[in-house]
This record gives sequence, structure tokens and C-alpha cells, in this order.
Amino acid sequence: MANYLVILGGVLAILCLLYYYLTSNFNFWKDRGIPGPRPVPLFGNIRLLALRKLSMADFIRNMYDQYKHEPVFGIFSGSSPVLVVNDLEMIKDILIRDFSLFVDRGLSTYPKVEPLTEHLFNIDPERWRPLRIKSSPIFTSGKLKEMFPLVVECGQHLEDYLEKVVSKGEPVDCREIAAKFTTDVIGSCAFGISMKALSDEDSDFRRMGKELFVADTKEIMRIFCRQFFPGVYKVAGRILQKHHVGNFFTNMVMSTLKYREQNNIFRPDFINVLLELQRNPHNLENIELTEGLLTSQAFGFFIAGFETSSSTMSHSLYELALNTDMQDKLRNEIRENFAQHGDTLTYEQVKQMKYLDLVFRETLRKYPVLPILMRKGSTDYTFKGTNITVPKGTLIWIPVRGIHYNSHIYPKPEVFDTERFTEEAISARHPMSYIPFGDGPRNCIGTRFAFYQSRVGLISILRKYRVDVCEKTTAYEPDIRTFLFSPKNIILKLTKIE
Repeated sequence: MANYLVILGGVLAILCLLYYYLTSNFNFWKDRGIPGPRPVPLFGNIRLLALRKLSMADFIRNMYDQYKHEPVFGIFSGSSPVLVVNDLEMIKDILIRDFSLFVDRGLSTYPKVEPLTEHLFNIDPERWRPLRIKSSPIFTSGKLKEMFPLVVECGQHLEDYLEKVVSKGEPVDCREIAAKFTTDVIGSCAFGISMKALSDEDSDFRRMGKELFVADTKEIMRIFCRQFFPGVYKVAGRILQKHHVGNFFTNMVMSTLKYREQNNIFRPDFINVLLELQRNPHNLENIELTEGLLTSQAFGFFIAGFETSSSTMSHSLYELALNTDMQDKLRNEIRENFAQHGDTLTYEQVKQMKYLDLVFRETLRKYPVLPILMRKGSTDYTFKGTNITVPKGTLIWIPVRGIHYNSHIYPKPEVFDTERFTEEAISARHPMSYIPFGDGPRNCIGTRFAFYQSRVGLISILRKYRVDVCEKTTAYEPDIRTFLFSPKNIILKLTKIE
């Protein structure tokens, strides 16, 4: 009996220590006078996120709605305190005015476990700066003009593909169509490779793209372990990786680099940027250009380029199917532009389509692909004009979706209203009230590319096809399996019009 009591006492002591370890930090925000919801052990305030019961987009909107009248509020991601900043002037300080103190996104990377995650979005500030400088030239307007015919060619392939799909007379998955198109564009413009995602139902690139965002049991375990047990993840995380996906991209990138170097091939794309980095590593301030680091940059471009733009295209088509007057107005603009300039779409033509711009911007207002922006302070920081001070290393979230749905900024935020983005309406709002691509020096490097890729895709569809809701169209649901604000599905009817 005594032995059982000793064992029971030992178990209770361990449980008490574990409870203390998991909750010892939970007074962090209370001690600083910052409001926030009550956390629970292990999960903090993200239990529904961790268990895949809620999307990040809905989570951050719900949190924001509870505390939107506060300049900031505090939550816990597991046991880590996170400051959510609502005040637009404070956001401007973080992203722009005091950017040098908030360069870090606060994302942990584990190169030995996840060799392809050291790309520009994730990477630490020391390596981010030189890599950003070297990568930026490929995204200038001049370079985009050079690549634009490649995007248009993919748009033509999309039109050919739609001919076959629509002829079957069945509803189509617009998310899948958009993903195939953006996969082809990224392949052509970034890697100089025809990915054949539209023409080939068994395209390796499209299959790999799908696998990256499919949250199967193994992926859920990986994310859970990474979030809540990082020490274990550093040691055992490799067994939870999709190695065949990483190997596919590594082999593709490295073989393309080798082929171009051996054959002295130049092409104005992202692979050429990597080739220049490889040839001139002395310009990177002692950064070790490993195979993993090089491939990570291309991998990051791929996942950011195809998923974000395909989701935006899908969301636009969904809203236009619901708002047929807007769809007709946009189609008229597209057709009038072609009637004036001829059948070959040009970079300048896309810039001239003002209503397309309004549709695109309102889509990203209502469906910001990144529902939050993340930063981490590099020093103790007191926000200007306040007594709010956070210590060095504090994680900061900027609730993009919450701000985009604030009814004081955007009346009737659930309504899709393109008039929100006329010049007069934009000038009347705070510049930080619309940040789908972030802002400041560490904003999305591919914003301009995403604009043109998505718009060419929409032009290619809407010029000759009408999109409508049908019996298989369901009420909108975000995909809870991914961090991004992506649709679960967008099933619409496409009809060819003359």
C-alpha cells in the first residue's frame, strides 16, 4: 500500500510541475495591464486552431471583434505571449516607422528538419536583408514586362482548357482551375519549365502543390508537434516530413541550375537570380549558400505564387457569380479593351482596366490571403504616446482580417462593394486599414507579380465565359486545414458566351 501511495504522490508531483510549467507565464499580460481572453494549459488561446476546428481567418476575426475598441490585446499561442495590435498608428510604427526593431517575423526554422523552409518569408533578419536585395530585381516593373508574354501564354492555355471542361456541361471546381493556371505561370516565369498543370491531369507539379496544402494525419501531427513541442520536433521532426515533395523540388531546382550553367542559358526569371547568387556568393555577407538555402528560395516563390493567387482568383469568381451586375460590368470593360487594342493582351492593357482593379482590391479586402501579419520585437519597446511596453522577443500579430471587417472602416463589411476602392474612398481611409500584402520594407516581395498573374487569369476566364452559382454551389467556407485564407471549394457553372 505504501508503495502505491509513493507512486501516486510522484505522479501528482509530476502533474503539478507540468501544470506549473504550462501555466507559469499566463499572468504575462495581466501583469502589464493588457486585456485579453483567459488561456488554457498547453493550447493557450489557440485550442480551436490547433485542433483544426476553426480557420485562422475566422479565429483572428472573432478575437478582433471582442477587443476592437482596445489599441492592443494579449493572447497566448501555447505558452508564448502574443500581442495583437489593433491601433492603426501603432501598426504603422511596427511595419514602417520603427521597422528596424521589428524585422523578424518570429517564425522558427529548423533547417535540419525542414530543409526547404529557409525562404524569404520565414528567414531570420540577418539573412533576409541581403537575399531580399538580390531577389528584388526580378519583381521590378521592367522585369515583369519581360515575363508578361509568358503569363499571357498561360492564359491562352487556360482558355483552351476551359473549352474542354465547359463542353461537358458540368459544374467546375474554380479553385482547382485557378490553381492549375497559377502553377503553370509560376513554372514558366520562375523556373523556365512547362509544368503542364492544365493540359496534364497527372502533372507532377500540380500534385506536389496539392500535397503541400493537404492536412492529412501526418501533417496535423507535424504542425502540432512543431507548435507545442519544439524540442522534440528538432530531434524527431524529420519522420513527419513529406520527403518526396522536398526531394522533387530540390532535384528540379538544382538540375535546372546545373543545366543553365553548363549551357550558358540566360532567362529573366527567378532561377536566373539563384544562378547569380551561386556565381557571386561573396556579395551575401558570409551567408552559406547551401543547396537547401538556394532551393528554399525557389520553393518559397512557388508556394506563395500559386496558392495565394489561385485563392484570390477563386474568391473573385465566387463574388462575381453572386454579383452578376459587377461581372457584366467587368466583362464589358475587358471586351472593350480588346476591341480597342486587338487580341494580344499586353502589360499596359491590364493597367488600363480600372474596374478590374477595383474588383481585385475588394476581393483582397474581403478575403485577405494572410489573415494576420507576424513580427517579433528585437528590443524592449514602448509604443509612442502610450504606457504599453513589451519586452524584447515579444511576438506581435497584426489582425489583417479583423481590420478589413471593421464596420467603422468598411461599412457593411460582409457586402462585396467595389466602390470602396475609388481614389476618393482610399484617400479618406488610414493607409494601414488595407494591408493584404503587408506594408513597409518586409511586405510581400511578389505583390506586383501576384496582381498581374491573377488579373490575366480572370481576364482569360471572364472574356468568354459567364460564371454563375448552381445547385452544387455551397455557402462559403474557409479551408480550416491551412493557415492561409483559402476557400474549401468554389463550385460554379461556366457558360461560354459569344
